[in-house]
Amino acid sequence: MTKLLVTGGAGFIGSAFVRLVLGSGGASQLVNLDKLTYAGNLENLLPVDADPRYRFVHGDICDAKLVNNLVADLKPDVIVHFAAESHVDRSILSPAPVFETNLRGTFTLLEAARLNNTPRFLHVSTDEVYGSIDAPHEADEHYPLRASSPYSASKAGSDLLALSYFVTYKLPVTVTRASNNYGPYQFPEKLIPLMISNAIADQPLPIYGDGMQVRDWLYVDDHCRAILAAIEHGRPGEVYNIGGSRSLANVEVVKMMLALLGKPESLMVTVKDRPGHDRRYALSSEKLMRETGWKAEMPFEQGLRATIDWYRAKSDWMARVKSGEYQSYYEKNYAGR
Repeated sequence: MTKLLVTGGAGFIGSAFVRLVLGSGGASQLVNLDKLTYAGNLENLLPVDADPRYRFVHGDICDAKLVNNLVADLKPDVIVHFAAESHVDRSILSPAPVFETNLRGTFTLLEAARLNNTPRFLHVSTDEVYGSIDAPHEADEHYPLRASSPYSASKAGSDLLALSYFVTYKLPVTVTRASNNYGPYQFPEKLIPLMISNAIADQPLPIYGDGMQVRDWLYVDDHCRAILAAIEHGRPGEVYNIGGSRSLANVEVVKMMLALLGKPESLMVTVKDRPGHDRRYALSSEKLMRETGWKAEMPFEQGLRATIDWYRAKSDWMARVKSGEYQSYYEKNYAGR
């Protein structure tokens, strides 16, 4: 049994990881440090809220005093670092927050881990650091970093910073880079939950450009199992890609979703493409599978259906998260496109 410090554990992927770890008995103590920005939602953690092993701390990973005290007091066996400003469109509209959180926040955590001799540090990153990849090629862990947006540049920088702490200070850091996640509890700004939400309400579905941007789709629980595998069996100083082995164009995903919902394709509307939009992401997860035995288990069609069913059943959750600040962002990003 281990003590874990999880950052960003109220977000989509972080909360799925917290639920998985506590549900499987994989922690004697788990502290969740989260700033609760627009996408952080404590409702995501109601299934574990009463668990005596679980504690929530409201705070910013950029707050060095808070982070240092927390690491010194808890003495975690593992820090699992999810916390990030993670949306490309938001980083284009306002670049400053992604660099503050993703770089300064990661630095603050790494320093606390170094000063307190934390035994493991798992840094969660993204396939977007590789940029657009021409078919039929796939990025392995040695593929060049070619970030195209402020978000992906900030994540590439934080990856390199984390790995430098292994080289310079021998801090046992492992980096994971995952493809596009989907599943329950995802904030409705990313493609799948946004399209589900709009389609259920018979609202237009904004499709960037021709919709032929290709993404590899990974069910969130498969991603969380991969992170556990990297913690338990991965090597410090290494990078591990995590892909779902299911690449589809965005417009294909939306058409599949509309068919499952019984909604017409006429709901799709073309909007102006976003600046610097990567055309194709593609990952090889062979290294992670070879070294840990992990593999993605959720078939995409089954996962998409389960995700749709969840959002249909959680209309009250959707209404709450889409109020206020979300509406302001939605109008700002899609108005005039």
